[in-house]
Amino acid sequence: MAGVGIFGGTFDPVHFGHLRSAWDVMQALSLQEIQFIPSAQPVHRDVPAVTTEHRLAMLRLAIAEVPQWQVSDCELQRGGPSYTYDTLTEMRQRVGADQPLWLLVGSDAFEGFVTWHRWQEILTLAHVAVMVRAGQLPVGCLQTERLLQSAAGADVQANAGQIQLVSVTALAISATEIRQSLGHGEVPHFLLPKIVLDYIDQHQLYRVS
Repeated sequence: MAGVGIFGGTFDPVHFGHLRSAWDVMQALSLQEIQFIPSAQPVHRDVPAVTTEHRLAMLRLAIAEVPQWQVSDCELQRGGPSYTYDTLTEMRQRVGADQPLWLLVGSDAFEGFVTWHRWQEILTLAHVAVMVRAGQLPVGCLQTERLLQSAAGADVQANAGQIQLVSVTALAISATEIRQSLGHGEVPHFLLPKIVLDYIDQHQLYRVS
């Protein structure tokens, strides 16, 4: 059964690193859809520079041409800290008990997975696809993968519990650097979709007062 991908993050702003990685994972795992979910109140990251409404709008523009990709505002609607466990619980209720869910996680974030809220229970709700840039395999990421595979053990099911490293195109694009460029009045061409750049310009986002 084809799975559903869950890709959370601040997307502040969404850029080609996010989009290409999502595409690579979708192809590698034969996912039928990916849900992009902007964090309302990130737990492990700084507070986003722009509102969730703007980040939702930019995401919708960025993925509009890929019919298998959708944007969910579930974390915005839920309010409070954006815990992955809560989001996956909600998504599991939406897709049903048998549908495989795949949580897309960057390799850096994955190294701290065991510090996440109710991380053991996350593995009962979804598989984890760790996005590793082609040609790179951080030691900490590999160690965490082995730890979690051992912890999951016999609990791995068809719909949840597996950890898989997925090679994605190595695009070293930083949302922080994009925001800094925009703050200096520069235009970060070729790092994010032009339609997103146009939206940023129209709404004067990330400008330094």
